[in-house]
Amino acid sequence: MKNEAKTIKTNAARLLDAASIDYELVPYEYSEDDLSAESVAAKLGEDLDQVFKTLVLRGDKNGIFVCVVPGSMEVDLKVASRISGNKNCEMVHVKELFALTGYIRGGCTPIGMKKPYPVFVHESALLYDYIYISAGQRGEQLRLRPSDLIEFVHAGIYPL
Repeated sequence: MKNEAKTIKTNAARLLDAASIDYELVPYEYSEDDLSAESVAAKLGEDLDQVFKTLVLRGDKNGIFVCVVPGSMEVDLKVASRISGNKNCEMVHVKELFALTGYIRGGCTPIGMKKPYPVFVHESALLYDYIYISAGQRGEQLRLRPSDLIEFVHAGIYPL
């Protein structure tokens, strides 16, 4: 089942508006059968390394935190544990995602989560003038400067 691409102002976009941060909302057609970063990058016609995914993790000491990584990467749990001050961590189960963040799989963004969790953005984001992240719902991406994202969500950069 395909969904038509249409631009809808998301909560994340409204928060960026309120902070006077420049961004572009970019709609794309998606299929619930394939919510991967590869699919999003292909639909946008962009480099997979510029399309970042938001991953929510749980550490054994410090609880929930967020890693924002390029679409071509998987999060390294050892590195994620270290940067977040945990001994161990694991991905949050998809069934918990909405209750923790207010977002669903394929529409999770580090902007405007239910709580201000610690966020860590992969250092490769700084190689680009702009990156894409989810706008907070399936079928919408935000195109923005990585420095604006990092400052807005008070993110750490990793690997350190």
